[in-house]
Parts: sequence; structure tokens; C-alpha cells
Amino acid sequence: MSAALDLTDQLPRRTDPAARARAIAPIIEAAGQRIEDTKGLTPEVLDALHGAALFRTLLPRAYNGEQVKPATFFRMEEAIAAADGSTGWCLCQASGCSFAAAYMAPDAAREIWGDPRAVVSWGYGQGVAKVVPGGYRVTGTWRFASGNRHSTWVGGHCRIEEADGSTRLDAEGKVFERTMMVKRDVPRWHDEWNVVGLCGTNSDTYTLTDVFVPEEFSVTRDSDAERRVDAPLYKFTTTNLYASGFAGVSMGIARGMLDAFTAMAKGKTPASMSRPLKDSEVIQNGIAQAEAKLRSAGAWLVEVLEEAHAVAEARGHITLQERALVRLATTSAIHRAKEVAEWCYHEAGATAIFDNSPFERRMRDIHASGQQVQGRTAHLEMCGQFFLGMNPSGRFF
Repeated sequence: MSAALDLTDQLPRRTDPAARARAIAPIIEAAGQRIEDTKGLTPEVLDALHGAALFRTLLPRAYNGEQVKPATFFRMEEAIAAADGSTGWCLCQASGCSFAAAYMAPDAAREIWGDPRAVVSWGYGQGVAKVVPGGYRVTGTWRFASGNRHSTWVGGHCRIEEADGSTRLDAEGKVFERTMMVKRDVPRWHDEWNVVGLCGTNSDTYTLTDVFVPEEFSVTRDSDAERRVDAPLYKFTTTNLYASGFAGVSMGIARGMLDAFTAMAKGKTPASMSRPLKDSEVIQNGIAQAEAKLRSAGAWLVEVLEEAHAVAEARGHITLQERALVRLATTSAIHRAKEVAEWCYHEAGATAIFDNSPFERRMRDIHASGQQVQGRTAHLEMCGQFFLGMNPSGRFF
């Protein structure tokens, strides 16, 4: 990385994160096939991401983070994923983890994120944290720890087992969840990431067996009682930010495909045809509609996120209406992106099926992206319930 892009300790002089992302995009795109083949981000890509301080955009300023608006985070993710989907995915996952710093004991947060190259990863699974003096004894297995090979710390989401053996419940009578943080070399890792898309995320499985975690290295996210950084960004939920970032990943992958297709159409004449693709009314119409889909989905999501941020700033919290609109706009963006990608792939013809084309890996990546929880069509049901005056509820709403 050049010194000009090494912004880690220059917070006041940082440029827009999306601009920094675009500046390093050529490095990331050039490494795309190696990221795929090795199931992990390459050293030069990690140097570029850290040099541009992109892992620190959602981290509180108190820990040398940037604390950007959610709309800015979305646009940054979009720019990175246009270069490589796996890189965008890993960046989003780690950024969402760093969001937890706003809820942690300050000394523990500084220890975890004090290193300028700090990255936290975690996954979904079942864990139990038994209450003991000074902390917890933790046992569990979790999957989908995206980007774990370059992480420095790992989290495990757990239910709490009290000293008397009972399960801790929250104020609503639901199982209380707390995340336990350990250094990356503590868990036992299982190389199980054998997938068709987003291969470079290396989202492995990991296990903790009766590991002691001090109380200060545990955290309950999205808890008003535990929030230690009082800023509009942290009035959003973790789910709001993950949804926005992963929508950016899908939108970026689709943007990369559409730009590649448009460039190809300017010069390709399909077999058995006498005129280039660019002269086809079908292609002209399709490109125009694809641009409209991507740009309108992105613009609406930015509008929704900016409005929600303004509400958080004015009221000190966001309401169910903002949460419903964020969920609807992010889910919609993921599905519009997939539609654009599928159109580009189909119209590219046989060119798209070769593994050295700009289409084949992106096609697998966008479908893997859409399979993740943020792309569920079931989210639309909950949004519809809200618009009909009902009271939707759910972990991912």
C-alpha cells in the first residue's frame, strides 16, 4: 500500500469511505481468482483494506473508528463488492462485528480493536455460557465465520446458564443471548467451507469447549442498558447494519456484472449474427432497465437510511416504521440485484460460462449472497404486516 492510502491514524483527514473503496478496487479485482482458489483474502488485499481503514467504518470514534452513517457504509460495501463479492462479504461481516464495541466495557473494546489491523469474526450456532466467578465457562459450536482466517478475535453467541442451572431470560421472557469474545487461536477450527459461491469468505465452523471468558469480554448487542456510545449510528440495530451492508454486497456484484456486460456488448458480435450486441434493441432496452433497477434500488435504500439516521438524531431512537422500511429496502435491493445479474449472465451467452470471464464467479457469488438470511422473501411478509397496522416481530426485523 502507498503511504497516501494509509489512513489508519489520520481520522480528521479521511475521505469518503466509498471513494477509498473505489481507489483500491483494482487491487481487489485483480486478486479475485486467487481469493476464490485459496478461500481467503490475499495479503495485498488485506493491506489495501487496512491501509484505507475500511474495517473501521462502523467502529466508534472512541476506539479510532470512523462511526459513519449507514448509507455511507452501504455505498462503501457496494464499491468493494463490485470488485469482488467475497471481499465485500468479509468486510461487511467484520464491520458488523465491530458495531458491538459500542456496547462493550471500554478497556476490553480497546484491547480487541486497539490494533489497527484488528478484525473480529463470528458465526451462527448454539453456545452455552455457564456463570462462574468473574465470568463464564463457554461451550458451543458455530458456523459461517466469514473472514476468520484474517481475524484477530472471534465471538460466540450464547444462552446464559445461571449458577443454579436455570436459563437466563430477558424482560420479555425470551432466552437472553450474550456474545463471548476470545482470541482467534482459542477455538478449534473445522475446514468445512465447500460451497459454490462466495468461496473466498472461508466461512468456517469453530468450537469452544469449557473456555473461560471474563465478564468484560462478553457483550449483549442492541441493548439500551448496555450501550456505552450515545450516537445516532448505535441507535440502529446490528441487523439494520448487516442488512444494509449485505444489500451493498449484492448490489455491488450486480454492478460489476452490468458494467462488464455493457463493455462486452460494445464490441461483441454473437456467433451466427451479423451485427454487434450494441445494435440490438433487446440489449439496449435491457441495459437501460437494468441500470434503472440498480440505481433506483440503491437510491431508495440510501433515502431510507438517511431518513432513519435523521430520526435517530432527532429522537434518540428509531421506530418500528424505520426498521420496517430498512428491512423492505434492503431485501428489495438484494432481489433487484439478483435480477440484473441473471439478465447479464443470460445475455452474455456462452462467454459467461468460462471461469476466466467476468460473469461466472459473480453469478455464483450473487446467488450465494441471496441465500443468506438478509435475502429471505419472508421478510416481505413482516413488512406487509407493519403496513397493515399489525405488530410484526422477529429476530431479523
